[in-house]
Amino acid sequence: MDYLANAREVLQCELKGIEALIEALGSNSSAVVAEAFPRAIKLMQNVEGRIIVSGMGKSGHIGAKIAATLASTGAPASFVHPGEASHGDLGMISQKDVVLALSNSGETKELADMIAYTRRFKIPLIAITSGQNSSLGKAADCLLLLPPATEACGATRAPTTSTTMTLALGDALAVTLLTEKGFGETDFKVYHPGGKLGAAFRRVSDLVKDHDVLPLVESGSVAAKAVPTISEGGFGCVGIVDEAGELIGMITDGDLRRHFGKDFSAHTVDEIMTASPLTITNDMLAARALELLSSNRITALFVVDGTKPVGILHVHDCLSDGVM
Repeated sequence: MDYLANAREVLQCELKGIEALIEALGSNSSAVVAEAFPRAIKLMQNVEGRIIVSGMGKSGHIGAKIAATLASTGAPASFVHPGEASHGDLGMISQKDVVLALSNSGETKELADMIAYTRRFKIPLIAITSGQNSSLGKAADCLLLLPPATEACGATRAPTTSTTMTLALGDALAVTLLTEKGFGETDFKVYHPGGKLGAAFRRVSDLVKDHDVLPLVESGSVAAKAVPTISEGGFGCVGIVDEAGELIGMITDGDLRRHFGKDFSAHTVDEIMTASPLTITNDMLAARALELLSSNRITALFVVDGTKPVGILHVHDCLSDGVM
């Protein structure tokens, strides 16, 4: 067997399903899903409670992922197993919720009690299914009808293309909701404090606290004063401030090495400093600050409020916190 050819065949089959879904959602499409998608967004956007996602088997696994994606992007959502729902978990669904039910055939018997529950208590029901005339399709207030597509496993018709299409449609719902709500980087960070995603959205203020004592010397001071200040500060640099406390320059240990041999007692810090140094602010993304450190081949940057230094970000602060 040509394993790679078989893999490509599977992916091509699933790709055709996605392409059919894209075509069905076209702006000029008369497909059922194109008409229903905006209504589904409005139902989910205006829900007072939570978006309850449910499905059985493979659809259940896809549903759990959709619920997790919705929740992580600012749309309160939970997954409720339809089998458990019939044994008490229907109580987890309130009249302020909206239910998103997944079933490729639309005839999943385990969903029957949940469907009946939504009809009894007038809870909005959104369905993702290929069965327009199925029990689920007919009961739904909003039918997101999947276009016809061939399962990638033709021999068994195991859920493959259909689950890929369902997952993609769920992502489309989540991202559209995110965009409509104006959910941005700051909001995203609240739901993703850990891992690489959390690190990517950290701000400089998350890594650097205001320092009581910064390595600073006054403009006009003899250069020799910068040496112990750099050593004691531990950041490999010293900031030069004017009478108003505004940062006007910076000296690094590299600057001192480049001026090695000079009589530092005979020169001022102004003569060897880098004037108008590169600075950052507390609200800058830490990843952007790290990029500035890397591209300029420096190890530390002063954090300023206006033009006054309030802290220092060292490259180790970024790396130790997982910012890449």
